[in-house]
Amino acid sequence: MERATIADVAAEAGVSVSTVNRILGGKAQVRNSTIQKVQSAAERIGYYGLGAIAYRLTEATPTYRLGFLLQQSHRPLYQLLNAKIIQACHQRQTDIVNPLIDFVDQLTPENIARRLIALGRECDAVALIAADHPLVGNAIRELKAMGKPVVTYITDQSSTDRAAYVGTDNWMLGRTAGYLMTRMAHREGSIAVLIGNHRYQCQDIADASFRSYVREHAPHLIVQESRPTHEVPDQAYRMVRDQLANSSELVGILIVGGGISGVLRALREVPEERRKKILLICRDTGPETRRGLGEELITASLCHPVDATSELLIDTMIEVIGNGNLDAPLYKTIPFEILTPMNI
Repeated sequence: MERATIADVAAEAGVSVSTVNRILGGKAQVRNSTIQKVQSAAERIGYYGLGAIAYRLTEATPTYRLGFLLQQSHRPLYQLLNAKIIQACHQRQTDIVNPLIDFVDQLTPENIARRLIALGRECDAVALIAADHPLVGNAIRELKAMGKPVVTYITDQSSTDRAAYVGTDNWMLGRTAGYLMTRMAHREGSIAVLIGNHRYQCQDIADASFRSYVREHAPHLIVQESRPTHEVPDQAYRMVRDQLANSSELVGILIVGGGISGVLRALREVPEERRKKILLICRDTGPETRRGLGEELITASLCHPVDATSELLIDTMIEVIGNGNLDAPLYKTIPFEILTPMNI
């Protein structure tokens, strides 16, 4: 069999001979998509210069180092986000993304700000999950001045120096939780609200909109003051255990922060007849939540679609790197999922 020529590669790829020559020469600009098309054609016909084309593709492919500051390495939810971010980085076709992921277990604003700056110095852009605080805002401003954009992820920051927000519409999420709760609560009573921390914007906004909906549509239901769990399951357990022991009027629980495993533990300790009368709505998406849905302890979970959110996050980080200093932060929302015992 005769050895394939440049003309054969060009014909197979549907491009000109000069385009193939430019790729092999490595001196002229050729789009990545064209190089990929030529590489595929060369593979199909067994062209001997595959190595040169592959090298040119690697050389021409944009490469990014992206940082991700997550929280609480011991929580299954953040381990899941970690895995999905890495997967989304590695499956990209038009660029090379090297993720650098850091977990913050000590959730003080000082520690988060320090770790954010350290991560930003090593990366082209950083994604951040953190409670809103002026110290964190100062760190975002410092990174912006260094040309390192910060994208808030799942929960937003009030800093105008952030480059973008990627997550759900938390006002809509809270209203949806209110709709579900009021439509399924068939008796008068009270609703307990557990929040991780009032400084998490995603939680505080969902809490406020939930209350707004219940006030408007179910005035017979009493929404209790929200109580912070500080994202600690044992604290959530004690709160719900005490509620169950001291109040027979509890008809529902809304948990907009961490601690779902503690809530489920408390519910498992009461008789089945009692817990079946209590609605539980959360916004977690981890394995403990899916177990609770399977046991029908959780009525519904309103959560981020982690695959799609991770992909949108990386797209947005690369977009803000290319855009430089934006006049205003980008705001990219993604529809939340509603999981129930019937569709997990």
